[in-house]
Amino acid sequence: MRHLPLAIKSLTLIGLASTTIIACAAPSASMNDPKHDDPVAQAESHPQDASDIMADVVNARETMRRYGIAEPNPKPAGAVRLVAYNIENLFDDVDDPTLSDRNEDIDDLKPFHQRVAVAEAIRLIDADILCMQEIESLEALEWFRDEFLGDMGYDYIVSLDAGNARGIENAVLSRYPLSEGKVWVGKLLGGIHPELYGTRPNRQAGEKIAFRRSPLQVDVQMPGAEGQDPWTLSLFVEHHKSGRYNSYWREAEAKMIVQLANEITDEHPDRAIIILGDFNAQVTDESVKIYLRSGFQDLFANRSDEGAAIVTHESSRRIDLILSNDAAMGHLLVDQAFVLGTAARPAEINWRDLDTFMGYASDHYPVVVDVVPSLE
Repeated sequence: MRHLPLAIKSLTLIGLASTTIIACAAPSASMNDPKHDDPVAQAESHPQDASDIMADVVNARETMRRYGIAEPNPKPAGAVRLVAYNIENLFDDVDDPTLSDRNEDIDDLKPFHQRVAVAEAIRLIDADILCMQEIESLEALEWFRDEFLGDMGYDYIVSLDAGNARGIENAVLSRYPLSEGKVWVGKLLGGIHPELYGTRPNRQAGEKIAFRRSPLQVDVQMPGAEGQDPWTLSLFVEHHKSGRYNSYWREAEAKMIVQLANEITDEHPDRAIIILGDFNAQVTDESVKIYLRSGFQDLFANRSDEGAAIVTHESSRRIDLILSNDAAMGHLLVDQAFVLGTAARPAEINWRDLDTFMGYASDHYPVVVDVVPSLE
């Protein structure tokens, strides 16, 4: 972990843990131990039990929230809570022999304190269907679930290789039955990479454009209203290509995902379809407009005046979205959708200077909507 200077730490991280404040105020011989004033180092070096640090994690979420709302909206009786959440680099401690060089994962274990913070947010939300990005593998997700969420009823799980060189996937944990899932690894999207990336040469210039990370498509068997049969909700869980100058790539990905969604509606005209995840773009960007022009609707389209309450990323942007077709909109309680805020770095602190701290979960925040059998 990169550390802040002690004086800055005492000002900006106040409220995280009493050990931090004490260490700043009362030097002692034991401070020669670098772990003495660092609750993160203490948590990572001692026998690990979530209860040992839970108070600090909750305190950080409550005192260091910059975006989203502080507490989840109540879940109505009979509703199914759907969540999109990029939990940032959920890697386990098992070396993947297929990853090497710049993508070597042997040191990429998501720290214990971060895993606790992610799980605390998930529990607080009480998600029924959790659609996640940046998952290393099915095995890593099962390990995380069993470690922290074993009593949450997530009996259904899908995580498939997305074809990403870094080894991250899209995944779903659910209390409701899921189909086997489908991905399109390496699917060509049309066109070639341009010569320049901004003003610099593009390393992929001239190569055919394909999904950077394939979306994951799963069908969920949703509970019907009393006396009615279950119904199917089709999800596309996606994580678009990042990068300021990769807008052309995101646009190509968006066009293909729309095409794949249209193939479902061609076969099932009344099917409810939701596309959700990390778009790495805002609703004003062309890659998102492609979805909007194709009939998918933004959950917060009429709530732009809520400002920081609906921001989904530490960079002050709303890039994690839930987009729904007309059939799906008939099942969503849009007015009570929300973004749950978790602990964020102070605005003046760059992630390069502070890569983690006690209570930190992810640089993204969960986006939440409740789904009902019918709005009628």
